[in-house]
Formats: sequence, structure tokens, C-alpha cells
Amino acid sequence: MGTDAEAFLRRLAQELRPQSSRSVEVILERISEELPELWEHEDLAAIVLTDTAAHVTAFLDVLEHGLDASQVDAPSDALELAGLFARRGLSLSSLLRAYRIGQLGFLQLLQAEAPRLTDDAELLNAAVMRMTEAAFTYVDRNSEQVVGAYHEERDRRLRRHLVVSSEAGRRIGSTLDIARTAEELAAVGIEDFADAVTVDLLESALHEDGESEPPGAEPLLRRVAQLPSTETGFPVAVGRTHRYPPHSRPARTLATGTSCLAQEEGSSPWWTPQANDGDVPLSVLLLPLQARGSTLGLVQFVRGSPTDPFDTDDLHLAQEIAARAAVSMDNARRYTHERLTSLTLQRSLLPRPTAEQSAVRTASRYLPSGSREGVGGDWYDVIPLSGARVALVVGDVVGRGLHAAATMGRLRTAVRAFAAIDLMPDELLTHLDDVVIRMQSEEGGGNGELGATCLYAVYDPVSRTCSLASAGHVPPITSAPADLTDMLIGPPLGLGGLPFETTQLTLPEGSLLALYTDGLIQSRTRDVDTARAALSDILAGSPTAPVEEVCDRLFSTLLPDRPPDDVALLVARTRVLDPNHVATLDLPPDPAAVAKARAFTSKQLATWDLDELGFTTELAVSELVTNAIRYGKPPVRLRLILQATLTCEVFDSSSTAPHLRHARDFDEGGRGLLLVAQLTDRWGARHSREGKVIWAEQKLPA
Repeated sequence: MGTDAEAFLRRLAQELRPQSSRSVEVILERISEELPELWEHEDLAAIVLTDTAAHVTAFLDVLEHGLDASQVDAPSDALELAGLFARRGLSLSSLLRAYRIGQLGFLQLLQAEAPRLTDDAELLNAAVMRMTEAAFTYVDRNSEQVVGAYHEERDRRLRRHLVVSSEAGRRIGSTLDIARTAEELAAVGIEDFADAVTVDLLESALHEDGESEPPGAEPLLRRVAQLPSTETGFPVAVGRTHRYPPHSRPARTLATGTSCLAQEEGSSPWWTPQANDGDVPLSVLLLPLQARGSTLGLVQFVRGSPTDPFDTDDLHLAQEIAARAAVSMDNARRYTHERLTSLTLQRSLLPRPTAEQSAVRTASRYLPSGSREGVGGDWYDVIPLSGARVALVVGDVVGRGLHAAATMGRLRTAVRAFAAIDLMPDELLTHLDDVVIRMQSEEGGGNGELGATCLYAVYDPVSRTCSLASAGHVPPITSAPADLTDMLIGPPLGLGGLPFETTQLTLPEGSLLALYTDGLIQSRTRDVDTARAALSDILAGSPTAPVEEVCDRLFSTLLPDRPPDDVALLVARTRVLDPNHVATLDLPPDPAAVAKARAFTSKQLATWDLDELGFTTELAVSELVTNAIRYGKPPVRLRLILQATLTCEVFDSSSTAPHLRHARDFDEGGRGLLLVAQLTDRWGARHSREGKVIWAEQKLPA
């Protein structure tokens, strides 16, 4: 009976083969009733048709030739259909159900045809049993291969998505440049994901201080990146601004902040501001670029392949990439805004070019770092002091950004205030240390998080003496035969309770003194000692060069590339006041010496052709000398200095501070300093280790 059943099945297959087209139509009709979603896409329906025809032919071959159904491979169309299901994100169970429906439908056709060929019930029953067994074996065998092809394609897509996601994490946001980040987003998107990518950013996000959009107007966007750059479907050039048509999908995506997956015919795509005459159907992903609750722009991924449109998995991957890029762009935008604000604040706080000093000629440079950490708190200053002296300052605040720039401004103001009362360098740094500690306490960071370094130097062009002290700052370098490497460096500002020490040295006329922050000498390719030696060589090799040229030489030699840290540089060439512009008189501690001081002053003013200042100057000298003799201690010395102003100085060895007060009507004294303050332009007092100096300045006649 087995041989007879096989012969019957062979005959049955031969009878049905000419009607295979009709069989395919019946099977497809039944599948379409059960699974209408397979006919939603034309390309999917076409493959289902060829796949069904291939299965009918393959099973007829099994019956006609007696093949082992467990060894028959699935048709290539079946494997292609499984891959398409995987790419579309369709359910595998729907595909397997389609096979079962097709199997049942074809068996019913065979069972309906079999009674026409024989009336032998026993033979018919045996043939149907063998045919059913072969059908189940064939479907199981094909289902295994189809499931394998489906999962292989899903795994391949998953690996591709993981690669794209990994590349996005590695390459997007490598710099704090918003345009570069947009280019990185486009470059990642076009590699094994999309055929074209565009990135548009809102003008309002690029320029926060720009004019706001009129109410109801479509937002103005700027095309920041686009790949491929020659794509004819993107008529908007990179760098150009445009608006999307009202009610278009990009406009709605921007307005709602909701991602969109759409299929569109290429004849009139809504994803570009202008029409495209192509006829290629397009698959488009539109995603808003959102970060920290605000929309920055729009990214579009486009595929032109009709066999591989985007699916929901692609949409999720694109959302992940776009979210990562949006955060990087927002970071770049915030960094750029804060950096510009910090740099503007810092430059506004740094000193403007000052009037020419009689003590030094100065030149300065400030160079912000090229790092992404923001502008630092480096600063410098040149402060005129009494007695033709000048203070040179350089400092560095710990940290970066707006806070560091603001702190730098506060410290610079404090230094100028302390310099105005003529404190010694070590005393000034002690007071500045207290200021930093108080700032730490005010900000709730009393653990030393707010700190700074500072170097304060005072140069006297009369004595050629330079007095300097450092609070954790690198020592200066001079062209004079003086070694400052052993200079005692005090602790950084903000530690408190530790002393500072003043170092004094004598500088020949024309000596160069360079004060700088550590960014000038720190390098990954050169140690600090080598950099300091190079700096010293440049100063020694520039005995007559202008200070501006010296600054340029230092920067070009020590900073060939963008520095990783901010750099502040202050170069001063010392000058010596002409001895003919300084007159000194030692006075005995006798009230009769006042007349001698007045006569000396009158004679010196005549020598300097300043007779116009005779009355006020003699009066000021009288009061200052009288106070020194009456309240001070010998020795007493009078010094007249002629520079841009006329300065009268009276020295005594007492440390008592002068006191300006308003005398009552019947008081016989107490009006001296008040007269000096009224008659001169400026007056003050400074203390030293040996005593104090009370001075008064007057402007020279025109």
C-alpha cells in the first residue's frame, strides 16, 4: 500500500502542477483574509506572492519525486521575506501564521482533488496521511530556516544599531563647538544608517541676544550641517537661513517636540523648504533637538531605498543619537556663551593702557586658554604710587568661568585699595589673605575651595630698589644680575595664619622684570626649569629692545600653540629718576629747621622754574616738617621729587600715623594736615621698617 500511495501522490502532483497559479491565488486570498497587514506595502505583497508560488512548486516537487521534506531548504524568496519582516519590525508570529494558513489551504486543495483520481478509500486515506505528514515536515523545516533568517537579520540590525550608537557616543560632542557637533551628528547618521542628513538650528538658540520672532511666525532656522553636501534634494545651503512652510511636518515637529516617521513620494517632499522634482519614494525621520527642556532645532534622516525604509527601531535609535547630540550642542552653546561673558568681564576688569610712568616702561599680554574648561582668573595690574614709585601686580584665581573672573575683579580692587595706603608688600598680602578668607566664609566654602596666588612688587626709581612678596605665586625673572629662584614664596591666599616675607633687590637702570602666571611656563613637552631658562635668556638678550617686542618674543618662543591654561604677562623695564629731579635735605629735630626747609624748597622750585607753586609748596612743607619735628622722631628728612607731578615728602622714624581732624575755632593747632589736604591734589602716608613718610602731590603748571 505504501508504494501505491507514493505513486498516487506523484500522479496527484502532476495533475495539480498546471493549476499551480490558481492554487497560489486561493492560498493568497485566504492569507489576505486572515492577515491583511501583509498587503499594506506593495513591496511586501509582491514578495509574499513570489514566496507562496515558490512554496507551492517546492511541495509539488516533494510529492512528485518522493523527496524527503525534512531535507528541502526554504526558497530564497522565503528567506528574503523573513529578512524584510525583520527590517520592517513586523512580528515573526505573523509570518509563521501565514505559513500555517498557506499549509492548511494547500492541503485542502490537494484533498479536494484526490477523490477525482481514485475511489479506493483505503488508498485515498493512506495518500492523505502521507501527504499531511510531508506537509507538516516541510513547514517545520522551512519555519526553522525562516526563523533563523529573521533572527539573523534582527541580530545584524541590532549590531548595526549598537555600532551606530557606539560611534555616536564616541564621535558626537568631541568639541565644545556647536557647528562641529552638528557636523559630527550628520557624519554619524550617514554611515550605515541614512542616505542623507540635515541639521537645522533655531536662530534664537544660536544667538540668545537676538531679536525675538513675531507672534505666530514660523521659526527661523539656520542650516548648520548637511550630508551629502551635494544632495539635490536639499536646496538650502549650509549656513543659510530658512523657514519651513506652516503646517508642514517639520514645522509641527518643532512646535510639538514630537518625533515623526513618515513615508513620502519624492515628487513633493515636505522635508525641504523647496520642491524636489525626483520620483524616488522617501523614508524620513524628523526629530527635534531638545536639551534641558528647550528645543534647539531639527535633525532629519532620509532614506531613498524603497526596500529598506525606516522602522520604529530606527526611530528609537535616531532619538537616542539626536538626544545625545542635543545635549552636546546645548553644552557647547552654554560654554560659548559663558566663555564670551567671562572673557568680556575679565577684559573689562584688566587695566587699560596707563599713562607713561617715570619709574618703568611696561607692556602686558593676556591670552585665554584653548581648553574647554573656560576662562580662568589670571590678572595683572600697574599701580602708580607716591614718590614716583610704581606697584606691579600679577595674580591667578583658582577655578574658571564667570566665578573666577568675578573673584579676580574683587581681588584686583582690593589690591588697589591696599596699594593706595602704601602698605609694604608682605603687609598687603596679609590683608589680601584676610579678604580671601572672608570671601570663602561668605560663600560657605571655608575649606579653601576659593583660593588665589598673587605677586606684588614695588619699584622705586630714586633708590632703584624693588621690594616684592609672593603668596604662592611663581617668582618673577629679571635681566639684572639677581637670582630670584631662592625668593621665599609664601602660602597661597586663603589659608590664613601664615606669614609672608618681603624680598628686596637693587635693579640697574634698564633692567627687565617679567611677572607672569604659570600658564606661560607650563607645557606637556617641556619642564618648568627649561621654560624659565628660556625666559631668562630672552630677557638677557633684549638689553635695549622695546618692552612690547619683548612680550612678543616671549609668547612666540614659549607659546607656539594655544596654551592649555590662561596666561597673563607683565614686562617692565626699569628707569631711574634723573638726580636733578630729586632734592633731599636732612633736618635737625629743632622747630627752627622749618625756616631752613622753606628756604630750601623756595630755592629748588626756582631751579625747576616752578615759582608758581612756591606759596602752596612752602606752606605744605612747613606743616609737614613741623608735624615731623613735633610728633615724630629723628632723623627728619625732606625730599622734593619732580616728575609728572611735584611731590613733597617728609620722613621721620616714628611709626605713629598722621590724623586729619577739624580744629575748633579757638584751637591753636590741628589745622596743618587739613591745610595740606586743601592746598594739594593728593596727600597720604606710608610706613616702612624704619619709620613713616608723609607726602603731598601737586599738579605741574600747564
